[in-house]
Amino acid sequence: MKRFVLLLWLGCTGVVGAQHFNIQALKAHIKILSNDSLQGRGTGTEGERMAAAYLADEFKKLKLRPLGNNSTYFQEFTFKGGAHGEGQPGTARNIVAFLDNKAPLTVIIGAHYDHLGLGTQGGSLDANPADKIHNGADDNASGTAGVLELARYFASNRKKEKHNFLFILFSGEELGLLGSKYFAEHPTCNLQQVNYMINMDMIGRLNPGTKTVVVNGTGTSPVWEPLLKSLATENLKIKTDSSGTGPSDHTSFYLKNIPVLHFFTGSHADYHKPSDDWDKINYEGTVAVLNLIRQVIEHTDNQPRLTFLKTKSNAMAVRTTPFKVTLGVMPSYSSDEPGLKIDGVTDGRPAQKAGLQAGDLIVQLGDYEIKDISSYMEALGKFEKGQKVEVKVKRGAELLTFVVEF
Repeated sequence: MKRFVLLLWLGCTGVVGAQHFNIQALKAHIKILSNDSLQGRGTGTEGERMAAAYLADEFKKLKLRPLGNNSTYFQEFTFKGGAHGEGQPGTARNIVAFLDNKAPLTVIIGAHYDHLGLGTQGGSLDANPADKIHNGADDNASGTAGVLELARYFASNRKKEKHNFLFILFSGEELGLLGSKYFAEHPTCNLQQVNYMINMDMIGRLNPGTKTVVVNGTGTSPVWEPLLKSLATENLKIKTDSSGTGPSDHTSFYLKNIPVLHFFTGSHADYHKPSDDWDKINYEGTVAVLNLIRQVIEHTDNQPRLTFLKTKSNAMAVRTTPFKVTLGVMPSYSSDEPGLKIDGVTDGRPAQKAGLQAGDLIVQLGDYEIKDISSYMEALGKFEKGQKVEVKVKRGAELLTFVVEF
């Protein structure tokens, strides 16, 4: 029955409009990918394979060349499950398609399509995640749908760009960027001919109040910062971060000396929870982000090959040892206030038990002043399980102190 429902939806998702990004098409893609019948698209699961079949079929409809293995859209790789690779082995698939404009250089546009499945692979922020479907509408059906719409736009554009396009949908991101790492080590195209890589991870929840999209990787080429500054508007503000590394798939390409950009509309209370569903997506905001990406690509079309620059590492990506404790908060990546702005608090974790709320601004953790995400991560690594510490937060005009027990 579940398979029948999915197939029925598949037959109803025509994409229309050759020159504009289509909200109804985006909604259809996201509703399919985040439907319960796909069981949360856990890496290597039947639900993820069903999603892969759907995505490959969408590429086929656009007449894109398969660039996986054996003349298919699929690039298979093996993995071990579990949060730290201690689980059972399995097989997952990247989905790879090529738009050949007979150009010397190629732009990679990618996103991950896997999510947390039934909450048993690790990573869930739900208090009791086991056997709950984590649909991942924002994370990352939104980015996956964005790749499909950009593929449709460029495949149907009468004006052929001076770049080729490689569209990649990665598996295994939630288990540690597995699919993008595998592709970077086993590319099905010549990486020496790649100009840059665009990554979309969680582009579906643009905040209507702040209207801010976070763009990471802007230090990986001297072109990025001035270009993005010129494209910012009152309706879509841009916050940039220079680092080429971070907890998403662009990192795998940065490490191959390829300029990257990562687009992200911010964290929220539904992040990595079963409540991340299609009806909470800001579809107009997603279209705005896609239009920004389109402008970036079109502005670089007549420019020389981008120069690659190395950047300082992002603390979120380079920590090699796991934390002994967790506070149970989702940081805001778009806040400009000194401190760590909380976008979400996980039920049953230390922050929630102590009384911290979404919107609070952490300014001190124990003896450590918190200025940003990096100083927060550094401070968090100092504490042990069972330890009690004071946390100072700004809540509106008030400065409040809470005692957290890790």
